[in-house]
Amino acid sequence: MQLSKNSLKLINNMKRSIYVLMLLVAFGMQAQEKEDATMVSETMTEAKTQVKDSTTPNTQRVKIDGVAAVVGDFVILDSDVDKFLLDLKQQGVSSADLTKCGLLGKLMEDKLYAHQAIQDSIEVSPGEIRDRVNQNIEYFSQQTGGMENLLKFYAIEDEATLRKRLTEITKVQFLTNRMQSKVVRDVEITPEEVRQFFEKIPVDQRPVIGVELEVSQIIIAPEPSEEAVNKVIQKLKDIKAEVEGGSSFGTKAILYSKDRASGRQGGLMPINKRMSLAKEFKDVAFSLQQGEISDPFETEFGWHIVMVDKVRGQERDVRHILLIPEVTNDRLEEARKEIDTLRTRIVAGELTFEEAARSFSDDKETRNNGGKLINPATFDTRFELTKMDPEQYSQIEPLKGDEISIPLIDETRTGQKRFKLLKVTNRFDEHVADYSKDYIKIKSLALKEKQLKEVGKWIKQKIEDTYINVNSENRNCEFQNNWLKK
Repeated sequence: MQLSKNSLKLINNMKRSIYVLMLLVAFGMQAQEKEDATMVSETMTEAKTQVKDSTTPNTQRVKIDGVAAVVGDFVILDSDVDKFLLDLKQQGVSSADLTKCGLLGKLMEDKLYAHQAIQDSIEVSPGEIRDRVNQNIEYFSQQTGGMENLLKFYAIEDEATLRKRLTEITKVQFLTNRMQSKVVRDVEITPEEVRQFFEKIPVDQRPVIGVELEVSQIIIAPEPSEEAVNKVIQKLKDIKAEVEGGSSFGTKAILYSKDRASGRQGGLMPINKRMSLAKEFKDVAFSLQQGEISDPFETEFGWHIVMVDKVRGQERDVRHILLIPEVTNDRLEEARKEIDTLRTRIVAGELTFEEAARSFSDDKETRNNGGKLINPATFDTRFELTKMDPEQYSQIEPLKGDEISIPLIDETRTGQKRFKLLKVTNRFDEHVADYSKDYIKIKSLALKEKQLKEVGKWIKQKIEDTYINVNSENRNCEFQNNWLKK
């Protein structure tokens, strides 16, 4: 019984750790006292040569001021732990459950991942780091009211120093994330393991699943004119020629790409074959050699060109530019009339909502299953009411029984306007988790637990294999991991 309780606690702790890591990365640039870079380098060398490993018996330990711990090639300063705590407090995180020992342990864990990533030759391209730094600085500047206010907020004297520190933080973040992903990449779970996981949870402690809905949609998207499509194709061909002539693909993406997410990062998209991407995009991206640029091609999002920045085994860094043919108001009005007519036919009983979705919907992802939406968080068709996207909730909340929504204007993440109809096709009341009905959710919890166990074994092994030293002042800490190698 105790094992099941601990399993659920582990899952919650993992979620909390991920949240804390995100805060550390985003806001871990709080100003520290000005330190000469040479002194820091000398401190690192001194730490490795003068401080003995915590496993060495009967050795005289030498206290080095300012060094909280050393993990592989990474030094964690006392000020790093203090800044971590200060940053979390500034972001409104309750300090009740935060301890210096706990924060130091989390920083050591991050550095262990990053150190091992370097040992495993996991690479992060300078361009990828630079783009993320630019994105973060842009975001932070907007939040604080400009670069001048941002520098004052973090007590950093100039933008160059800020960029340098952010670059160091971002590189460690990328290395940490990629190492974490590698550790759990091949972890799978069988139906029998899911069943055993569920049966270990005491009946009175099984999670309660809130009210859930299954929602279906029909999308009618206006078609651009042939002239508009040709204009976009020619523009992409011109951009390709300019890049092949020496222009920067990243700069062109910032200037022209309609993909808001990647456009700010110069079109950069780290991808792998397991990712959920448009088939046409994936086929083109994995057919190119490093440095090669594709011809214009179409997906449901618009027209693209793709360049491969770097190939990393089954993964690769690509840059892409997305352009969308302009749709006139006349074409938009035609789409509205079409969906109005379709709704009238469904209400009149000429065809069912599911039949209409399969025959007329322009949404490739849902039309083959009668318009049913897939929950991106769970990959099943159920949406928990309390966790539903607020905009989506506001659209379906008024619907009663088999009622169909009025035509709603919808806008994709790339800014394309289209119309949709929504219908709640099933409702599941609040209930205690049931193995048969809630298998997908239970499987997700079981997989997370198995991944945590794999991570725990990996950390235990790497601690044994890695040079680690904890300052004598921190050796009374009760760490979650065996950093002291007792």
